[in-house]
Amino acid sequence: MLNVRSVDDLTARARIRDAAMLRFGRDGFGAGLRQVAADAGVSPALVLHHFGSKGGLREACDRYVHDELRAVKSDALDRPAGEVVAELAATAQYAPLVTYLVRVVLDGGPGAAAFVDGLVADTAAYLEHGERTGTVRPTSDPQGRARYVVAGQLGLLLLTQLEAAAGRAPSPTTDPAAALAHITATTMQAGLELFTHGLLTDSTYLDAWRAGERTAPPAREQP
Repeated sequence: MLNVRSVDDLTARARIRDAAMLRFGRDGFGAGLRQVAADAGVSPALVLHHFGSKGGLREACDRYVHDELRAVKSDALDRPAGEVVAELAATAQYAPLVTYLVRVVLDGGPGAAAFVDGLVADTAAYLEHGERTGTVRPTSDPQGRARYVVAGQLGLLLLTQLEAAAGRAPSPTTDPAAALAHITATTMQAGLELFTHGLLTDSTYLDAWRAGERTAPPAREQP
């Protein structure tokens, strides 16, 4: 569940940050501070006063989105399944986070890589928590599992963005609430079945992989 805004968060700084998340998400990180200031109903000077620079504003957006996504996922593992499923149906509240997340990935570069590294680290942590509480199955490769889960989530968003370009789905960057509803309607049941029951009927492929790993020669070090 997204954090309920405190009185302190309903400030000019928070409004600027939220406006920046939406503006950057829709138009990319080439959007200017004057546009963000206009969206937030403040002066460009106030944006600089709070964040110092456009880079500082983006860092604040990154931190906020990371913290919110971590809170949402961690909270879901400790709550009754019925509550979580009902909340997932009300996807509009996650729209600003999704818009920003998709834009970060589309933008690429070191900033995107660092952002995704943070997502993987957070995912590894909350899945480990799930193991401890008995809601997630153990794995022999926690880091690989976390990378796979994040790749699947980002892949669905990017797939929907491509479908939007072809006119087959709402765009996560321009209509994130509708895009999330589309993803939920088209993949949620299949995804939950896959996570709950698995895909393969026996361990043949896993056994073959493990046998190959045991017999493979050690990798050569690059000169």
